[in-house]
Amino acid sequence: MAAIREIELLAPAKDADSGIAAITYGADAVYIGPEKFGARVAVGNSLSEIERLVIFAHQYHAKVYATINTIIYDNELEQALLLINDLYRVGVDAIIIQDLGILEMDLPPIPIFASTQTHNHSVERVKFLQEVGMQRVILARELSINEIKEISNSTSVDIEAFVHGAICVSYSGQCYMSHYITGRSANRGECAQPCRSAYDLIDENGNIIIKEKHLLSPKDLNLSAHLSNLIDAGVTSFKIEGRLKDVEYVKNITLHYRLLLDKLIAREKGLKRASAGTITTQLAPNPSKSYNRGFTTHFMNGRQQGIASFNTQKAIGQKLGIVSFVSDNWFSIDTQEPLSNNDGLCFFNQNDKLTGIKVNRAEGNRVYPLEMNSIYIGAEIYRNSDKAFSRNLSSDNTRRLIQCSISVNRTASQLFFVVTDEDGMATQQIVANTFDLANNATKAKETLVTQLSKTGDTIYSIERVDIACPEIPFIPISTLNAIRRELLANHTDTRIKNHPRKEVKLEQNTAPLPNKLTSYKDNISNSLAEQFYARHGAANTSKAFELSKSSLPNSLTLMTTRYCIKYELGICPTHQNGKPQTLFLRDNNAIYPLQFDCKQCVMLVKEPQPKNKE
Repeated sequence: MAAIREIELLAPAKDADSGIAAITYGADAVYIGPEKFGARVAVGNSLSEIERLVIFAHQYHAKVYATINTIIYDNELEQALLLINDLYRVGVDAIIIQDLGILEMDLPPIPIFASTQTHNHSVERVKFLQEVGMQRVILARELSINEIKEISNSTSVDIEAFVHGAICVSYSGQCYMSHYITGRSANRGECAQPCRSAYDLIDENGNIIIKEKHLLSPKDLNLSAHLSNLIDAGVTSFKIEGRLKDVEYVKNITLHYRLLLDKLIAREKGLKRASAGTITTQLAPNPSKSYNRGFTTHFMNGRQQGIASFNTQKAIGQKLGIVSFVSDNWFSIDTQEPLSNNDGLCFFNQNDKLTGIKVNRAEGNRVYPLEMNSIYIGAEIYRNSDKAFSRNLSSDNTRRLIQCSISVNRTASQLFFVVTDEDGMATQQIVANTFDLANNATKAKETLVTQLSKTGDTIYSIERVDIACPEIPFIPISTLNAIRRELLANHTDTRIKNHPRKEVKLEQNTAPLPNKLTSYKDNISNSLAEQFYARHGAANTSKAFELSKSSLPNSLTLMTTRYCIKYELGICPTHQNGKPQTLFLRDNNAIYPLQFDCKQCVMLVKEPQPKNKE
């Protein structure tokens, strides 16, 4: 008989409250950054806040993963190890790492996951990470469904894949552009996002092919329609990006994927949810109503056009429709979507610049804006701030409830109250039987069932109460309520205490590296990382870019990306019969040569040269 596969929905947590919301709205696990060493340095959390989130999550047997996914310098190694020990002590279920020097530490028995920052793009790379002790590998976002399937079929490690949110245009962990330009390293959680900036695309003679467009800025990932394919390909953890996003985003997107995955799990044999509890909600989630730059499936079905958002790096939100009429102080939209006062709308003006409009008053499809802002007939209108939807999210009473039953029995001297939950866990409350028998047994039994079925604001839903007493005692309602409250509180303690936390003690080995020659792209930033690479057969141990920028040779690769500007524009010589040509990106400060490795089908953004191409 085939083993049951647990399917995990993994949501981001900017802070403990955001993580609690994610779990309430259906996440089986959340990932959160501590105060240091997380790839989103702006959203670090104290140990006490992470512990608060852990306690809440473990009630549902949901998991909490902590991100230690930056490169670490030698003077930080001791602090990093202390932090990992502290995270283990407060109950974190796994840590997500980039720096492989961590594997040389004397770690507590906590599972280690390989961050997407470790450039997990090939069978050979994932096999190696499995062999050195990773319990999970978070795949590169650029992989196709067939490549994911190949990796899964060739390994036994747990596979996690991104399904929603912002995309790094570069292979994660392989972008040095931010540090080169600003000194803020993406590998240290401080990315300045130069990929979202506007550039000119010019040829070798300085001729402008495209002027001032966001040529490296991808749309946001949305794989809602591919979850079944990803399950079939071997993915077990479905990850939502967004540790910088607000709680409304987390609620909406988490619930969206929760409902989709639940349908698949109910339909396909051999699958189960990775945590407990049923979501009760009146909310209809809609990803287009949360922050997005437009959506793409990226490389899920292979290389395609339409990945980039050339005209803006900002959120555009939900497409509403086309402007059908313009008056002096109002315009109408051909749309089926209801509009609200104070909605935020936007459109691309006739110069392709994103332009915002605030709705002062809405009357049906007629909009009275604060300013007309050169609106024109035929403009495509998007809504990037939906006030009615935001109000619904803020006031929503979605709950996540664990189904239970309660049984009551008695002896001459004791009463036994037992709660048993959907996971088969049980807690017993014993009460001295000092109660008289009820004069009206039927009514007393009804009172027992009614009062024991009440759960208030607990995480439980009592589906059944079994009264197994041959004779029914008379128990005052206030006493019954106190018994029920204590029983359920004790059961929560039981669930937290018995949370199925996996413990793994890392065993160091000498599994051979897929590539013996290292470079700055291996991000070796400390002596333990050097030790790790030497142990696994590296012929050399090159320093990380952040430590060797000034001593590296010219013509550095600042970014390696599967996304290709030529293909996006339809001028790829290999696949689209485009003519070979040399191209550059230019901003106000520098010119960046583009190198096209057609054999590997990747684009390289190179170190800038003097700005003399005008």
